Amino acid sequence: MLPTRPLGSTGFEITVVGLGAWAIGGSASQGGWGRQDDAESIAAIHRAVELGVNWIDTAPAYGFGHAEEVVGDALAALPEGDRPRVFTKCGLVWEEGETTVRNVLARESIRRECETSLRRLKVECLDLLQIHWPAHDGTPPEESWQTMAELVEEGKTRAIGVSNYDVELLERCEAIRHVDTYQPELNLITRDAEEPIAWCRSNGTGVIVYSPMRSGLLTATSAADRWSALPEDDWRRTHPDFQEPALSRNLAVVDELRTIAAELDTSLSELAVAWTLHWPGVTGAIVGARRPSQVDEWVGGASLELDDEVVDRIAGVLRETGAGSGPVRPPVANVR
Repeated sequence: MLPTRPLGSTGFEITVVGLGAWAIGGSASQGGWGRQDDAESIAAIHRAVELGVNWIDTAPAYGFGHAEEVVGDALAALPEGDRPRVFTKCGLVWEEGETTVRNVLARESIRRECETSLRRLKVECLDLLQIHWPAHDGTPPEESWQTMAELVEEGKTRAIGVSNYDVELLERCEAIRHVDTYQPELNLITRDAEEPIAWCRSNGTGVIVYSPMRSGLLTATSAADRWSALPEDDWRRTHPDFQEPALSRNLAVVDELRTIAAELDTSLSELAVAWTLHWPGVTGAIVGARRPSQVDEWVGGASLELDDEVVDRIAGVLRETGAGSGPVRPPVANVR
């Protein structure tokens, strides 16, 4: 059995790791991961469920709706009692034939996205609907959040949350209706979410962090030749973390983490996931997988406990290499 934690005040008891479906979307959209086999994606979802993972996080923007369709097909193939909770998002939209997404959080757009997600996922009610990114279309956050609250009242979703918001935006939403969940990026390279996570901890908001392995950078196969050989349609090919000068600093962290992971008799991926779960206020980590074997590589991170000595060693590595940004260690011991 995987350990679980309550997701804020939602009433959901979620496993501390959930399956992320970003890469499952393939290469169709902006931010794609290259070509992906749908049968392998479904097998990865079923493997995660077999190992006890009880939630999946996806979004319409992943593959222009394709990731949601694949998740829907995977769920439909499972007995109803075995199906995990489904979390999705709204706010990134596109027109037919477009290759990029736009950030739109107007009332009617959110409602339209919700209905489309329900159809793709083959469900009557979402477990969690999240705003993907803050608005760029001029829509006041109060209007967007009020619309989300109405969707709860109408039975379209059981809970609502936001992703990538700062504290000011969280407070503006909270004044209208409680923010059930918050989703920031958090990993050993990107460590800038301390303030909003602390806000969530004080306000009873569940936190699910994304990219705990920094999109594959913090894995055993991470190496310079791998990143230089990425296909043209993989978003990581042009991201600064995967290019010099940051890449050398990041790979120096990977080398040191390999040693620590070996001493703990665990994988580098599991160590990276466990580090995010050690952060105070974090409920769970969203971990991606494109095939079943990748789930096996990180699922043990759910049960890996890190003591102060290990956390301090990792902090020393981050400090010495100068990799990434933000605090080099979680601010206090995790509250379970």
